[in-house]
Amino acid sequence: MIALIFPGQGSQYIGMAKDFFERFDFIKDLFTKGEIITKLPLRKLCFEGPFEGLTQTINLQACLTMVNISCYEVLRSELEKRNINISFVAGHSLGEYSALYAAQVLSLEDVLTAVKERGKLMEKEGKKSTSAMYAIIGFPLNELENLIKKAKDVVVISNYNSPKQFVISGKIPAIDEIAEKVKNLGAKRVVKLKVSAGFHSPLMKEAEEKFSKILDSLTWNDPVIPFVSNVTGKEEIFSKNIKELMKKQITSSVRWIDCVEYMYNKGVRVFVEVGPKKVLSGLVSQILEKKEFKCYNIENSETLKNFLENL
Repeated sequence: MIALIFPGQGSQYIGMAKDFFERFDFIKDLFTKGEIITKLPLRKLCFEGPFEGLTQTINLQACLTMVNISCYEVLRSELEKRNINISFVAGHSLGEYSALYAAQVLSLEDVLTAVKERGKLMEKEGKKSTSAMYAIIGFPLNELENLIKKAKDVVVISNYNSPKQFVISGKIPAIDEIAEKVKNLGAKRVVKLKVSAGFHSPLMKEAEEKFSKILDSLTWNDPVIPFVSNVTGKEEIFSKNIKELMKKQITSSVRWIDCVEYMYNKGVRVFVEVGPKKVLSGLVSQILEKKEFKCYNIENSETLKNFLENL
């Protein structure tokens, strides 16, 4: 069984998807549609930058989603020729919108409308925010949870990325104090993330309320490929439930460990990261350490060829 997994923020680089854009006319058409929908210069941002422009939240969410979808459409055309089915789709944070596109829950127009508005709201929250995020690498979960319980202000685990990597979100200075304590207690690495606010936490409540209205305006369909949700860590089969979960996603923890373990326990043995870099492949390898599985990524013709040759 094969699962497609779609990356979120942090996987971007200048030149992503350019190879597919130059090789396939249908990807050129896709980018043209994307630019009409978002009114953003997606080609210029993705292929030329500047990096500061690409990484602005208001631009990045639409750009990365466009790239993920482009990589998916190239892969899909190849899998259809070989009559190969996909068993599950899942995305990490922002990547969930690419997964919803692949599962035909949302159209291209609705997905890009959603992520552009999501980016706008998150950037707006960031400008008035007094919060931050840290990646905690190589530190026991139970010890981290105990420290968070004693925090002087809002601090939560926002991402359960792998048994070796968690992300915390929270108010400054409480989150800075937790990060310092974790460092002193022997964490392998503590990295302050280059984000504008403490996402995937209760601190995003105002953004969630505004974004809910955007999601209500979209057309939601039941998934044609089983969709595994970050919020519940399991398969969701009804569009009504998925819409409500996506409303909560901006304030809820990303339960990536649960998502990967759910798919593995259902029989998935091949995970294909569809989009730039191999961030999720690395997390899957940590989650399923000592178990039998394979990871591939699809971001250009070379990686696509490698995957198809090993099918």
